[in-house]
Amino acid sequence: MTTNAARTARIALVGDRSPNVVSHTRIPGLLDALVERDRLVLDAYWIPSEDAGDADAVRGFDAVWVVPGSPYRSEAGALAAIRTAREAGIPFLGTCAGFQHALLEYARDVCGLTRAAHAENDPEAEDLIIEPLACSLVDHAGVVNVEPGSLARSVIGSERTVERYFCAYGPSRHLDTLRAHGLRFSGHDESGQVRIAELPNHPFFLATLFQPELSGDGSRPHPVVRALARAAVEHAGRGMRQSA
Repeated sequence: MTTNAARTARIALVGDRSPNVVSHTRIPGLLDALVERDRLVLDAYWIPSEDAGDADAVRGFDAVWVVPGSPYRSEAGALAAIRTAREAGIPFLGTCAGFQHALLEYARDVCGLTRAAHAENDPEAEDLIIEPLACSLVDHAGVVNVEPGSLARSVIGSERTVERYFCAYGPSRHLDTLRAHGLRFSGHDESGQVRIAELPNHPFFLATLFQPELSGDGSRPHPVVRALARAAVEHAGRGMRQSA
């Protein structure tokens, strides 16, 4: 019989925790709900962005969640955490700013676009991959169409979902280059703008411009959050089997 202890996984919450960021205040309740509703136990550690730049900051965790709340105090720290999760096969979720920085990390470290930049962090940069949105999505809800055969579709369970945002920046340039190097854009708004990214051939790598933390009243984990928790527990289980 599987015990709760056997199902516990360690998750790194990378970001600069603040009581003024609604998604941050909701995460503890979502973790409690995962235990109560799904018997998925995540032992969560908040890692400030400036601490995430250490080479071993997130290595050894069963999942990495780069949370909203930009600009991060350390862009380099957020990017380092994403790169470690990507290269080490650690389940990864990036939401809002986490989505933006996942694309930035991939552009720089996989596609070789070393000058790619985020306008919120470096507004004068010549090669902006993340730019101000034509229409701000701060406190906005909108339709996301999810591609069949994708991780996002299997997680969300439908071809169409309505999600909440709190952001003013999104991807612009080099999307074809990111696709050519293996990143999949599996969710778009009704005008075709990218809203979900994922990495095939990775155990679990998903990033959303929307904030699943804002779904409903916060008492019922969004399917994306639940899927990350399951991936983390599976990762922990593999580690236990390998050490046995």
